[in-house]
Formats: sequence, structure tokens, C-alpha cells
Amino acid sequence: MASSSDLENPNTIASLPYSYAPLPDREQPTADEPTVVLHPKKTAIFLVCAFLSVAFLVTLMAGNGHVVIKNLTTNVAPSTVETPTKTTPMSRGVDKGVSEKSFRAFLGADNSYPWNSNMLGWQRPAFHFRPEKNWMNDPNGPVFYKGWYHLFYQYHPDAPVWGKIVWGHAVSKDLVNWQHLPIAMETDQWYDEQGVWTGSVTILPDGQLVVLYTGSTNESVQVQNLAYPADPSDPLLIKWVKYPGNPVLVPPPGIDLKDFRDPTTAWKTPEGKWRITIGSKVNKTGISLVYDTEDFKTFELLDGVLHAVPGTGMWECVDFYPISKQDENGLDTSVDGPGVKHIVKASMDDDRNDYYAIGTYDAYKGKWKPDNPALDVGIGLRYDYGIYYASKTFYDQNKQRRVLWSWIKETDAEASDISKGWASLMGVPRTILLDKKTQTNIIQWPVEEINSLRTNVTVFKNLELEAGSLVPLNLPAASQLDIVAEFELDERTVLRLNGGEVAYECAKNGGAGTRGALGPFGFSVLAHEGLIEHTPVYFYVAKGVDGNLKTFFCADQSRSSTATDVDKSIYGNIVPVLKGEKLSMRILVDHSIVESFAQEGRTCITSRVYPTKAIYNNAQLFLFNNATAATVTASVSVWQMKSAKI
Repeated sequence: MASSSDLENPNTIASLPYSYAPLPDREQPTADEPTVVLHPKKTAIFLVCAFLSVAFLVTLMAGNGHVVIKNLTTNVAPSTVETPTKTTPMSRGVDKGVSEKSFRAFLGADNSYPWNSNMLGWQRPAFHFRPEKNWMNDPNGPVFYKGWYHLFYQYHPDAPVWGKIVWGHAVSKDLVNWQHLPIAMETDQWYDEQGVWTGSVTILPDGQLVVLYTGSTNESVQVQNLAYPADPSDPLLIKWVKYPGNPVLVPPPGIDLKDFRDPTTAWKTPEGKWRITIGSKVNKTGISLVYDTEDFKTFELLDGVLHAVPGTGMWECVDFYPISKQDENGLDTSVDGPGVKHIVKASMDDDRNDYYAIGTYDAYKGKWKPDNPALDVGIGLRYDYGIYYASKTFYDQNKQRRVLWSWIKETDAEASDISKGWASLMGVPRTILLDKKTQTNIIQWPVEEINSLRTNVTVFKNLELEAGSLVPLNLPAASQLDIVAEFELDERTVLRLNGGEVAYECAKNGGAGTRGALGPFGFSVLAHEGLIEHTPVYFYVAKGVDGNLKTFFCADQSRSSTATDVDKSIYGNIVPVLKGEKLSMRILVDHSIVESFAQEGRTCITSRVYPTKAIYNNAQLFLFNNATAATVTASVSVWQMKSAKI
């Protein structure tokens, strides 16, 4: 996590010649050798500051302004613009009984943006897992087995759109570099003829593995099936066997035939049985059914449900796991006791977001209840306030941690995905812990192995940003970055301001172009030199009538691209900030995906962005303070990120 060691005092100092101007060109640092910039605390040239402030504000508010700060040289080869084929995106998945797999914003739209091969080629990430080609969605059955991390995933091997789904399979030694393996399970039985859908792995006491997965039958009925490795001694788990007695579960009375899917990893009951939960709904009430078993072949449906929340609709990809109240380690799914809370998470088919809640589990009754009913599943906290769905955790016994995977969908037009030949990513795997300071939320943070890709760090220490400031950060490249920053508001300004009613919402208040006394301030990533395209990731602080501050963490995609057929939403939410804490954020930039973490992972936002100009050597990073009153001091470390082997 972000710490003072990430922002330590530099050994080599290069001072800025004046305030709020382009940082001077420097030789590119060698690996592991930090380049450091110390920013003076006093403004030297008022006119430069004023010019950049006005230009930045106009650009943010207009969305199409032009700010020329410095000339850039590019090494991008010219590409012939292709005349696009006009297509009308179709709905995919709903008629088969799963959530919509096409991006809803463009259903029925007429795609006509002239994408070319350079633009589309740039979008492919460098260190996020993705298929070699074609379509991918939900992560399935992640597990550590005989020295290898395994990731199975929903895969359509024939096209970069959702279709007849099989289980793709890849393995890794470090959760960063991946080797693709043959398809693990095909649609070769009547009970999964329409799709081998989402499932989970359970490790038995003897170290053996079993898989429960949802199959869509030849009549599109959702049933649960059992599979296991053909050769348990094979650490790569190449071949799988489906139980001859499948299906082992069918929809119970009162449950629609297409509303019964995504079994969880099993956990032990006090009686020594295994227990799973499966997502469903009754009318508009989202529910998680509970089953006990001794052999994964015969199951007993418990009375009632693990949990239900009216008005939340179908629950997909339910997850259930323990989390320690004191320790910094993750817990095996079967762990219970007085020092343990339990998380229930569900992916909401109605709004395509992943919600979680912290609560108490009664193992004898098979019931769970939230600690705070106002923050119940589906109406309270989310894993991520951007593009993040169908997530799945697993207990990594190798490093005693709970690791979170998630599907990151495309938010462009389907025609673009067909042109580039692939669709969808996995988010960077994250660790999950209970926030020991607040006790009311979890903390998510990229697994430590991601740091192995860091190289060529550049440090900017104590940059003082007056209201309206814009600072281009001079970097050798800006498409693959790991950014860690701390911010401090001028306390005198904060104390002097009168409070008011706080009604700010990231999505409804105009993004980074809406100015307040104490924000917004942060970074513009994947920015073009004239800010024709840029994606601000920022804090917005508001002072209430009681004098307390509320802090919002936002990502503004409204100006991320000049293309007309991509998502330009503004995402974000409030982030808890405790007394004495500095504001901190970490941003992973990897071409068309940007993952942002505030306050060491209390609030997270994943963005998909598709710039047409801010690509290759034309991508830049800016630091800004668009507040009207407060001065902000920032300390920043930026690493270039190497490409993973995927």
C-alpha cells in the first residue's frame, strides 16, 4: 500500500525553473534509479500560472478547448483510416438466461466512428490478463494448486462477442505472467450444451479439487454440475472429467428455470458437511439459496435462504467468505469464530454492479445478516464504482491471503471489438482485508506481485498547486504507469471557509469541470497535450454545515475520447477519510484500462477509456488543482510499468 517509503526524500534533485510550467526535459533514468523533482513552495511567475489555470478551466468545461503546453515528438507510424461498417449492436445473453453481455448504452446504436488499426492496436493492455483472442467474461474457479495459480474464465473461442461459452484456462507462478492452456471444459453434454457457465473450485481436506459449475442445458435450463481433474497429480490440471450423474442440482420449486446459477466455493458446517450458496430471485427480491452436501453429488436444500434483499433483482456470481477482525492475513472459506466477520457479495443483474456487505453468519441456521441494514447487499457498498462485474475471490493458501478477480467489460461498440479481434479484460488481482480503522468497509489493493513490473521511477516532491493550477509531468511515456500520490489541503483555507449543504455526486455534478472551493484536484491520465482528450481521476472535498469534510473520489470519462461510440460516464463515490490522514491515491494506467484506489483501497474505480489522440507517444500525465480557493500540496511517485508475459 501507499506509504511514506513510496514518497521518500530523493537523493538527486532537479529544481523547476518556475512554477506551474512544463517540467524540464531530462535524461531517461535507468531501472531502479529514481528521477526526482523538488517543487519550490513559492510561486515565481504569476502570469504563467494564470494562463494555465484559465486554459485548463476552459478545456475542462468546454471539453473541446485547445491548450498547447509543449511540442511532442511521436514515433507512431501513420495508419490508413478504415471506413467503418455500420452495425446495429444486438442484445446478447438475455434470451439464454444470463445478464446482458452487450454494452447497454449502445444497444440499437448506429456505429460510425472511423477507428483505425493504430487506435485499436493501442487498446490492448500490457499487464492485465486477457484472452489471446475472442471473447472473455466471468472469472471462474481461481485456485492455487501444486505451485501454480489457475484462472478459468468464461470464453467464447469463435468470436470476440458473447456466444456458446466454454471454460478458458491459464496458469501463472506469480499472478502477473500467464501461460494459456487448452480449453478446460467444452459444451459437450446435454446438461451444458448451451454453455459451461460460471462455477467455483473447492479444495478438499486431502488436497483434491472439485468443481461445481452452472450448465445451460439443451433446453436452456440452468443446472449445477460436478467436475474434477482427470489426473490430480498434474499441476497444470489440463484435463477434466464431468461426473456421469450430472446434473447434481436442478432449480427447486418456485425458482425460474433461468434464475439458478453460479455456485460458490464450498465451506464446512459445524456438522462436518459442505455448504454452498447459489444466486437467484423471487419476483424482485434477490436471494441466495443454501445447500448442504457430504459428497458433492447429493444435496439438501436448507429452509429459507442465506440472505435476501427486496428490490435488488437477480443475484449473480454470489460470493461468501470470512474476513478477520484483527489479523492482516486472509482466511480459508471454512474459518469461523468470534474474531471473524463474513462478507456476502452479489453481482446485480439489474444494474451490472458488484455489491458487498459486512455481517454476521450463523453457521447452525445457515443465515447471515448485515451489520448495517442501510448498507445491505445491493443497496450499499460496492467493490468498485466503475466498470467491475462478476467478481470472484479465492483463498490463496500459498501466501495466506484472499484474492479478488473481476471481469472488466468493454464499453465501446461491438464493431470495434470485432475489428480488434478480442473483448474484455480481468482487473488486476486484488487482496481483500477488513479496514481495521473504520471496521465498516473492506480494503482492496493490487497484489504485491504487480510491483515487480515497476521500473524507472520519477518522484515529484512537495508540488504546491495553487487554485486553478495545471502541471504537465514530464515522463518518458504515459500509457503504462503506476502512480502513487499524497495530497494535503491548505488548512488555513479549510478553516476559513463556511460550510454548506453537501449534495455533491461524482456522476451528477459535471465532473472535473465543476469547481468548488476545495476541489477537484488530482491527475489527468491518458491526456493529449491540448487536453482534447484526458481522463481526470480526482478528489473533491466539501465542507458541511457542521464543519466536517466529506471527500469524494471520482473518475471523469466524459472527455476521455473524441470517439462517439464509447462510454463517457463519470464514476465515483464518497471515500472515508479519518482525522489526521492525508489524502492518497494510486492509479494503474494500462492503455485502455485505468484502475484507481483511494485511501489505500477504501474506494476503487475501474475505467475503460478509448482515446483516439492520447495514445502511444502522444499520451501524457497532468497534475491539476481546479479548486477555486484551496492550495494543494502533492507528493508523487510515478513508475513506468513493464509488460507482463501473457
